[in-house]
Amino acid sequence: MERTEATEGYLNDIRAIAGMENAILTGIAVHRREMTAEFFLVTDKTYAPDAAKRAERAAVKYLPPSFSPKVRIEKRVPDAKMLRERIGAFMKSRFPAASAFLREEDIEAEPLREGSGAHFCFDVPSGEQSLFTSGKILDEVSAYLQTVYCGSFYGDVRIVEREREDFDPDELPPEEEEYGGNAARVFPVTEFRRLDGADSVPKYATYIADVSGESDDLTVCGAISYIQEREYTKKNEKTGEEVQKLRYSLTISDGTGSLRATYFPKKATLDKVRALQQGDWVVLSGANESYGGGISYTAKRINYGRPPEGFVPEARKGKPVPKAYHTVFPEPYADYTQAGLFDEADKPAALKENAFVVFDLETTGLNNQPAMGRMDRIIEIGAVKISGGEISEKFSTFVACPTRLPPEIVSLTGIRDEDLVGAPTIEKVIPDFFRFCDGCFLVGHNVQFDYRFIRYYGEENGYMFDQKQFDTLTLAQELLRGEGLSNYKLNTVADHYGFTFNHHRAFDDALTTAKIFIELIRKRRALP
Repeated sequence: MERTEATEGYLNDIRAIAGMENAILTGIAVHRREMTAEFFLVTDKTYAPDAAKRAERAAVKYLPPSFSPKVRIEKRVPDAKMLRERIGAFMKSRFPAASAFLREEDIEAEPLREGSGAHFCFDVPSGEQSLFTSGKILDEVSAYLQTVYCGSFYGDVRIVEREREDFDPDELPPEEEEYGGNAARVFPVTEFRRLDGADSVPKYATYIADVSGESDDLTVCGAISYIQEREYTKKNEKTGEEVQKLRYSLTISDGTGSLRATYFPKKATLDKVRALQQGDWVVLSGANESYGGGISYTAKRINYGRPPEGFVPEARKGKPVPKAYHTVFPEPYADYTQAGLFDEADKPAALKENAFVVFDLETTGLNNQPAMGRMDRIIEIGAVKISGGEISEKFSTFVACPTRLPPEIVSLTGIRDEDLVGAPTIEKVIPDFFRFCDGCFLVGHNVQFDYRFIRYYGEENGYMFDQKQFDTLTLAQELLRGEGLSNYKLNTVADHYGFTFNHHRAFDDALTTAKIFIELIRKRRALP
């Protein structure tokens, strides 16, 4: 029986007990040493003295024979104040940007008079209702309350006009801008402290992962991963003399991406800026501008600030998996060179019970983060699928490129401009590759490099590649240390296993990486 069916069956049984008609199951704790399973139930009614014993007897048929049940019952009836506090805390942790618009008095909650549950309502300033109605906030709040209290919960949004003094432009999140076909996400800046004297206190920062286009006013917040003071020469406009100036190059990361920035310090704050070091959280306000054929971020102000405590980046919602392939059609693949090399008994469950897509890309360059400048383009995708421990399918295609290929890429890969004539665009390839990867873990050699490209172009077209990734580079470093390898590059590890291939072509690299992955997991016997 499925776990959800067992839960519903158990709840139906205990709801036949007096006082438990609306009971919910909030958790089960399994104590293997004592061989017991403890059920935690919540009810909104006064229950019979023998309710716990009867609930234990009902639980027996849903447990393995060797386990005995225990039941804890709590009567929990929320009042309006309790509901407001629960809703407010949930909003701050789950939807911090929308929560910034809510004061305590803006949350109304009223327990239902007939039956259990409650109705709640958000009073939202005119113009900001889309934050609350477009992101399924009401549904998630209702679902959360149903895990805590008995009954059904219903939510509404009420549009209100606040007094003029309530509106402070700095208190409002920035207007949504389009980045990669999706609205840029923001999070609140907390623990703000002045360092070089901001004109106003920034309240929100844009996710670095969403920074891609030009902007005259862009605020970002992250931890410093690199900072260096540099000298440069500048001509004095009045005298024509060359003078030495200082500038800072720094990189910050917010958990979604990294941004490289330039900052020109002021004399009054130079010593404070010099005290900054790796790991410090800062908030930068400045401009993202075109420069030298790419995008460059210049910070006009730098101060201390960080995301809210416990901040978890909000996931983007994407398109569903396409129902069919339209441009690139996978083909069956049989690896005869490894047939019979090892039998089923030698394949660990980690290989046989999971599916993997091992992929590799060829690109026009190395920049895979839009915040670091103009994104390079994918010109070839090669991938194979591992199912039941066998390499079973292949996915391979060139991708059209609107610009001429750099000479160094032609030399490295052997791919020429004429090879890409007539190739499908990335907009047509990504949906098919998203379908090919559905239900699979992603694998690559130095996988994050290629994954950032796939994630960026996927999001730009509405497809969210959020699968877990495994890296054969780090696996090789873990498992092959001490076996005489000079390094852990793909061709070095391939030589170690005796695999020959055409390096720097996407499909060949992907196929070889898949063979290496199988060998490494056979050695490890489990996934990392």
